[in-house]
Amino acid sequence: MSHVRYRRLMAVDRDHVLRSAAALLTRKSTATMDEVARAAGISRATLHRQFAGRDALVRALEALGIAECEAALAAARTDEGSATDALRRLVAAIEPHAPLLAFLYTENQLFEGEEQNEGWAAIDERIAALFRRGQSSGEFRIDLTPAWLTEALYGLLASAAWAVAEGRVAPKDFTHMIVELLLGGVRRPEEPASRKES
Repeated sequence: MSHVRYRRLMAVDRDHVLRSAAALLTRKSTATMDEVARAAGISRATLHRQFAGRDALVRALEALGIAECEAALAAARTDEGSATDALRRLVAAIEPHAPLLAFLYTENQLFEGEEQNEGWAAIDERIAALFRRGQSSGEFRIDLTPAWLTEALYGLLASAAWAVAEGRVAPKDFTHMIVELLLGGVRRPEEPASRKES
């Protein structure tokens, strides 16, 4: 077997393990490494060779979550059209990855002291830029900061993922629930006609 083919197989195996771990941990955040190994169809020793422990696994899942968010931002074309429509596209694009993001949202390992991972910081900035664009265009209210609106979006994504996982809401309602609740709070109200005329 060539070294190139071997490396490809190892990459595929690692991706399979990560996605199996993500699927399990999003359903059961307290799952042990033994349970993760079983879910991936590998031995604990094989899992340990790829990830030295739970912290290493969560770090790898964090990198996967960042990559999925970056892909969702690209697919959503957040700099095109109205900010409102771009927000709808973004939530729809993130939806398939929301359970993983909900898991990561609760993990303390994502932060080293007070310093945030650079990948998340870049994603925060891109989402905040969308809210700033909506404020500049007059679509979104200006008394709430883009940083807070970004955090609110993360919170709604995580909450909706948990609600769907627990069967309290239908998966088909995921995007609608988040977008309508967020836009209901973020949309800039129309000025009364009398004020416009004065």
